[in-house]
Amino acid sequence: MRFVFAIIVVFFTLGLPKKISGQLKTGAERTTEYFMALSQYQSIGVVAHAASRVGNKHLIDTLLGAGIKVKAIFAPEHGFRGDIEAGKKVFDQKDPTSGLPIISLYGKNKKPSPEQMKGLDAMVFDLQDVGVRFYTYISTLHYVMEACAEAEIPLYVLDRPNPNGDYVDGPVLESAFRSFVGMHPIPVVYGMTLGELALMINGESWLQGGKKCKLEIIPMENYNRNEWKELPVKPSPNLPNGQSIRLYPSLCFFEATQISVGRGTDMPFQVVGAPDSSFGNFTFIPRSIPGAAHHPLHEDKTCYGLDLRSDSTHRRFTLYFFQEFLKRSRDKNRFISHPDFFDKLAGNATLRQQLLQGLSEEEIRKSWEPALDQFRNKRQTYLIYP
Repeated sequence: MRFVFAIIVVFFTLGLPKKISGQLKTGAERTTEYFMALSQYQSIGVVAHAASRVGNKHLIDTLLGAGIKVKAIFAPEHGFRGDIEAGKKVFDQKDPTSGLPIISLYGKNKKPSPEQMKGLDAMVFDLQDVGVRFYTYISTLHYVMEACAEAEIPLYVLDRPNPNGDYVDGPVLESAFRSFVGMHPIPVVYGMTLGELALMINGESWLQGGKKCKLEIIPMENYNRNEWKELPVKPSPNLPNGQSIRLYPSLCFFEATQISVGRGTDMPFQVVGAPDSSFGNFTFIPRSIPGAAHHPLHEDKTCYGLDLRSDSTHRRFTLYFFQEFLKRSRDKNRFISHPDFFDKLAGNATLRQQLLQGLSEEEIRKSWEPALDQFRNKRQTYLIYP
């Protein structure tokens, strides 16, 4: 069956934005909006993980219970159960509950292959994102959109809250630094839900060859991007709570250094340190634990640094922590131990040079503003929510 490429969005309000009231309902919880549409298809693929919930049930159980003909599950980084640590391959397997095959999109291929798409009439995408450019679920979204466009089948995006959706900040990615941790010319924090970003990817012709995916966005009800809501299920092993999610955009740059961000502790992305007392008085010891079982950085060593679990000052993206640790480093020229990876996270080579030159955060921020202003203007076109 062939389709005319179009953007089809189910809006929950018409005209001017109205005051938000009532309980938040995610796209996945608006079952009446998509059950009838999905029931027409004979074979459906679903991109899902542990946070793909409809109330207290998993999306897969909900779809199967409604008689929707799910053929295969596609799993992103961290796996279908959300228990595989960052960067580790996810392997194909079978879901023991439903018996459905689980196809990895973080193993031998990150884009669904033609063979994996064969026989599918539609695809459903339901991942809990955190609104940060280098969090790889948006790269998975891109590749799934591309695969659906090539197979000429519709993609239903079940929208979820963005816990960093209340602001836009950071350098905009330059095309030369495109990678799986940054595929789009967007800032570090882009202030959009996955549904909104999917509209932007389509509208800006960012898919390979300018292809268009037939999108059907199932939006949330009563969502306000400026209202903070704790996520009921952690989106990945090392983002266990709201504090870690809010600090993640600022602390992830340490992943290109020898500074630990608490992987291997029960405080990931809430503590920062290394085996050097010059970095601070707070101490922690990384261990091999679930979610960081493969020799976390500085395993079994006492790390000195900062405890940010109660920090309420830095709730938005900042270079403050990185600059403080760089100042305290005994060898500033080697502080960024993986410069290529740092540049991929930053989306340019300029930020690394600015930091090493000792520029202030204010000076660095001024260099972002022209591209950020352009992005903010472009973003307005694709926003669904007030």
